[in-house]
Amino acid sequence: MRRAWGALVGALAAGTLFGLGLARSGMTDTAKVRGFLDFTGAWDPSLLFVMGGAVLVHGVASRLIARRTAPLFDGRFHLPTRRDLSASLVGGSALFGVGWALGGFCPGPGVVSLTSGAPAAIVFVVAMGVGIRLVDGTRGAPTGSLQSRDSAH
Repeated sequence: MRRAWGALVGALAAGTLFGLGLARSGMTDTAKVRGFLDFTGAWDPSLLFVMGGAVLVHGVASRLIARRTAPLFDGRFHLPTRRDLSASLVGGSALFGVGWALGGFCPGPGVVSLTSGAPAAIVFVVAMGVGIRLVDGTRGAPTGSLQSRDSAH
């Protein structure tokens, strides 16, 4: 029971820090995101610093975490085992990119933007939820089930 509470508190702290970072960096500003994705117009490269910082932190953290035998709040790491490029992976990535460019949101900033009550954020998150349910329905896996996703790969 103590591990479960620790996992919840850790997830809440990490999610809060992540959300604050997204909001502070401008990743929740759809105009800024569209400006970043507009290579042929008024390109705004400032989000490169945000992404570069994220890549740097991930690079250091992943090396430190790889030294551990297990995560802090679970018995084992849940890593993907598939290494191939499937049609669903390529198609899903393309769909993600098109949705990001059109809507100006990706999942993290979209959820953070819900706190503003902006109609665009609400529509985006609802559509994202429907899409997740549809994909999980076609795979036969319950939404949010790590076990079913781990065993399916």
